[in-house]
Amino acid sequence: MRPENTRPVQLLASAAVAALLALSVAGCKTLGDDTTGSIGTSAPRTDADWRHALDVWGARYRANPGDPEGAMAYARALRATDQRAQAVAVLQQASLRNPRDMHLLGAYGRALADVGQYAEALDALERAHTPDNPDWRILNAQGAVLDQMGRHAEAQKYYSTALKIVPNEPSVLSNLGLSYALTKDLKRAEATLRRAVAQPNPEPKVRQNLALVVGLEGRFDEAEKIARADLPEAEAEANVNYLREMLSKQGVPMKKARHPYMPSRRTGS
Repeated sequence: MRPENTRPVQLLASAAVAALLALSVAGCKTLGDDTTGSIGTSAPRTDADWRHALDVWGARYRANPGDPEGAMAYARALRATDQRAQAVAVLQQASLRNPRDMHLLGAYGRALADVGQYAEALDALERAHTPDNPDWRILNAQGAVLDQMGRHAEAQKYYSTALKIVPNEPSVLSNLGLSYALTKDLKRAEATLRRAVAQPNPEPKVRQNLALVVGLEGRFDEAEKIARADLPEAEAEANVNYLREMLSKQGVPMKKARHPYMPSRRTGS
């Protein structure tokens, strides 16, 4: 890429990264699971699975709205089926009945953030752990919410505190890298995301975030290679299309694709 193109790409970084960070607020790995270990060893994946979960956990919640496990599982299924406002209502009622349940408060805080109620989310997340017993997942969630509010320096402090508890945790590093990108520090963002990708078994979204930042720096061929790495062809092509869509929406000049462009319909985790 020519040097004169670098500055416009950096100035456009915030909007593109904010879109991915918005997905991170509700992400499964990034902010932790809303459910407890007793619910099952594998989460529902297909639409049919989620509809079944809605039926099962919805019935349990209606029978006992104060049951924290049932409320969290039901809310998770609601969020997975884009019924996010209803998920907030379910968790709000359960939290009123269980004001000292830290796991429930954490789920409620994440659900609030998911619908853009950031101040309320911070309040719930603050009550979801204590200074003498901090939860790195909650710290990570608080950082993501603060980034959404534009309070990036504060967010980065929360990520740093989380990393003291779980050094090299890829989900925290990924959010920290996105936070650096939001402040247009793309070199630091790339270094942090590369550190995240280098950890054992990072979530696919971590690699996607790295590809986005590399693309924002203007290295499109390298970004495409990162987006395709270790994936079946169909999934790799979807990732590349999504990357191109994210970059093109920010006005970043794109090279002609080597494959016909088909807009992605991915909606995040």
